[in-house]
Amino acid sequence: MKFKSQVITQASGSVGGITYAHNKGGLYQRARSIPTDPASARQIAMRNAMATLAVRWTQNVTATERAAWAVYAANVPIVDSLGDSIFISALAWYVKLNTLRIQASVPVVDAGPTVFTTADITIPTQTFGAALDQIVVTYFATDAWAGEAGGYLLVYCSRPQSAGINFFKGPYRLAGKVTGAAVPPTPPATIALPFPVAAGNQVFVKYVAVRADARASGIIRSSGIAA
Repeated sequence: MKFKSQVITQASGSVGGITYAHNKGGLYQRARSIPTDPASARQIAMRNAMATLAVRWTQNVTATERAAWAVYAANVPIVDSLGDSIFISALAWYVKLNTLRIQASVPVVDAGPTVFTTADITIPTQTFGAALDQIVVTYFATDAWAGEAGGYLLVYCSRPQSAGINFFKGPYRLAGKVTGAAVPPTPPATIALPFPVAAGNQVFVKYVAVRADARASGIIRSSGIAA
């Protein structure tokens, strides 16, 4: 549970039966719900990936590589649930960035990044394919991820939602990726949707750009209504 000020002008987490959170409209409260843990195959795979990376950090990543991750961690903050910039550990960065790579079935990067920024991304757009089982993603081939081997654009989608929903936190499922190369791929890219969609359904999409040195962009969120 996180608080700011004695009158709770900012809070995140749960106390008793109340959960505090915030969205673009500001701070809100709701009744606390007890989440279920279905232990799906995908959840188990991601937990195993994180455990594997933690072991790899101690057994395979060299002292020099760990030191480089420590320098990166000391220079690059993340934004926490209250919107504040905080610093996380070298191991946390290593697991955070390489979990994305394992999820996308691309090689893990052990060497720490030497550029002290996150990856850049120009906001993509998407439309639905004619059969509503695909989205057509228009990205920018001038983005750095697109022009290097080992760069990727990861595309995640939600289950179909009501058209009236205007905020969606998750969960998302990785639908596909666009692979960068020395000669950038030509947009758009067609990505198969992981869930069946009908006309009038809304699908929320999030994008993450991944660089060859493991750096990742912030999350870009979008949505569209199938027609």
